[in-house]
Amino acid sequence: MTDQMSLSAQDALVAIMVAISVSDENIRTAELLSMQEQVNHLPVFAGYDTDRMKTVSQTVFELFEDEDGIDALFGLIKEALPERLYETAYALACEVAAADGMLRQTELQFLMEIRYQFDIDRLHAAAIERGARARHMVL
Repeated sequence: MTDQMSLSAQDALVAIMVAISVSDENIRTAELLSMQEQVNHLPVFAGYDTDRMKTVSQTVFELFEDEDGIDALFGLIKEALPERLYETAYALACEVAAADGMLRQTELQFLMEIRYQFDIDRLHAAAIERGARARHMVL
């Protein structure tokens, strides 16, 4: 199924959020809620059919089980996502990763892979990361 799967740009953004959540092999409620909130409120998701989230998630799960699945996932995402939305994808990944208040090593490694795959400047990445951290601070 995943071989024929093609993603829309919005699907690709959902896929990157699901992927960062799955990266530590434990999808947390806070991460799911963060994904739903992003899709429901951000202009980039205007008109998105939220029923597609299940299909996209299943594709990500299948790819994570495959030895070369991460490379295939980034291939699908980069094929669907305009380069101007690479930083948006990274920001969404940071939001989901920060949603539960704790960044695990596997999540940090996956964020590093996203920066590499999307060629995101380190200074821009740091600003995006700092913004996500600031939004998820607790008293």
